[in-house]
Amino acid sequence: MTFTPDKDVNFLKRIFMHHLNRIYNGKCFLRDHAQHLEESASFKGLQLALDEFTTDVKKQIQRMEEIYALVKEKPAPESCNPIRNIVKDEFCIDTNQDLPVLNDLDIMLYVQILEHINLTSYRMLIMLSKLLQYNDVTQLLTENLDESEDNDQLFVLIAKEYITKDKEILKKQSRT
Repeated sequence: MTFTPDKDVNFLKRIFMHHLNRIYNGKCFLRDHAQHLEESASFKGLQLALDEFTTDVKKQIQRMEEIYALVKEKPAPESCNPIRNIVKDEFCIDTNQDLPVLNDLDIMLYVQILEHINLTSYRMLIMLSKLLQYNDVTQLLTENLDESEDNDQLFVLIAKEYITKDKEILKKQSRT
């Protein structure tokens, strides 16, 4: 099957829009449910990181809305979305958990899973936007990618701090 240049562009744009809709809808769903995550966290450092994460999610959504305007498209609803499915399960948080560390670590784990989905999606979208010669779009996607990478690293550091902190507390408790 041979594609003409015009069909190639249409084909690439269709793929681009599919992935943009997927990440946009997932981010919107996450934004709408982020407050619950912050309230579920017991560790102050995690609460602050989740607040920063939520702020970044909102900025990324704004950039994606700029992208829709640049490519003269509108967001399309989507029924199957990996981000929505993870958030919908409320990060498997057990409200009856007597060890808050387990819920906090679950939150950190699932946020990092989401960021890895985002990183992969943004990288794919950047490749497609370059092929489509969407230079302004590529820049906006790169900014979103950079924020997602920073958030991923932030949650790695928070997990290390939290695990180390709990290890010290457990050592002290075992001595008494």
